[in-house]
Amino acid sequence: MTDRFVDHVRLSDDERRLVILDQTLLPNSREYIELETAEEMYEAIVSLRIRGAPALGIFAGFAMYVLSLGYDKACFMESFRRDAEYLCSSRPTAVNLSRALKRMTDAAEKSGGDTRALRRECQAILDEDIDMCTAISRFGLSLLKEGSTVLTHCNAGPIATSRYGTAIGPIIMAAERGMRVAAYCDETRPLLQGARLTAWELMTAGVDVTLICDNMSASVMSQGKIDICFVGCDRVAANGDTANKIGTSLLAIAAKHYGVPFYVLGPTSTIDLECRSGSDIVIEQRDGKEISTLWYSHPMAPEGVRCFNPAFDVTDSSLITGIITEKGICRPPYTESLGSLFK
Repeated sequence: MTDRFVDHVRLSDDERRLVILDQTLLPNSREYIELETAEEMYEAIVSLRIRGAPALGIFAGFAMYVLSLGYDKACFMESFRRDAEYLCSSRPTAVNLSRALKRMTDAAEKSGGDTRALRRECQAILDEDIDMCTAISRFGLSLLKEGSTVLTHCNAGPIATSRYGTAIGPIIMAAERGMRVAAYCDETRPLLQGARLTAWELMTAGVDVTLICDNMSASVMSQGKIDICFVGCDRVAANGDTANKIGTSLLAIAAKHYGVPFYVLGPTSTIDLECRSGSDIVIEQRDGKEISTLWYSHPMAPEGVRCFNPAFDVTDSSLITGIITEKGICRPPYTESLGSLFK
């Protein structure tokens, strides 16, 4: 199946514009848009036209290269730092975004504003992510058996990362190798990434997938339908607490109660050892209209009702069976196993 290898973040043919797959239109329409200005790139991140922690890092690399082509040499670094800071403010929770922007800034400073060096650096960010996702998927696949059923939440597949993806990478890799593995995916309210994106990716890959509402996960676990849970992550703290799409923590609590192994999958670029615990992670707050009106022809909540809409929650490390990275599977105590990855 080749669709999962689609270039959802790439440069235009003349390499002067950034081209992305507009994820807000999936699964009904597969359309690409071109971005040239910092404002267009910022809007694409905030509106979730591009999303997924690793994909945001890839996007940031290509974005800064494209923007750098228009800078005046006399104020190159001033313009570069200004736009990098601007893009970084778009989504504070995903560490990949800030790290990729810092990496591009360092490359700009080291090269003296050589755009050829920046082109090489943004390509390296993409190539490294492809290698990481492939390795993560292999480690995750080692936990699956013929006939396994995986429950996942939100979207951590190819369009949120690269190639195989992280959380659903092992499932796609299993299908590619002719291994019979099924999946249940939470719809993931309020933005429905599981319904719109994960279900679409898994069906496209030929996986037997069942879509459920978020509040059905405990029920399917109680019935013995789930063998293992795989979820992605936007940031991992030094103690193993992880930030992921809202609803992940509830899934982990249910999995703990029913004895279902719960794994978090993500590249080492999402691990932030300077962040001591989940309480130090800044959680993005989004517009309450995503809850009350976004998917409806008319509002489905009383006018003026107060909405609380955090984009992420933090899953306590005590609920996590293992954290799967491109370097292997980390087990508790995470303060030791995560730190050893960087030695």
